[in-house]
Amino acid sequence: MRKYEVMYIVNASLEDAKRQEVIESMHGIITNGGGKIVNVDEWGVKEFAYRIEDMTKGYYMVVTFEADNETVKEFERLMRINANIVRFMIVKQDEN
Repeated sequence: MRKYEVMYIVNASLEDAKRQEVIESMHGIITNGGGKIVNVDEWGVKEFAYRIEDMTKGYYMVVTFEADNETVKEFERLMRINANIVRFMIVKQDEN
């Protein structure tokens, strides 16, 4: 398993319970695929530098995790089709 970091933005207009549900379902994709969540850093609501789909704010999350390639591909696929995820970026961590 390799180590990755994902930064994603959840729609800030969601209620707290719904936002938590979205976050837990995203993390569940990793753990159900045999991966392990190493660290979760909630940055909270931040202003965008520019409008994205008529939104000016988003709820930022940074997650470090370990997973195999298939789990990462499935995670990325489901992030793309989730309407509550505004943007995301997955970066592979250095092995050093």
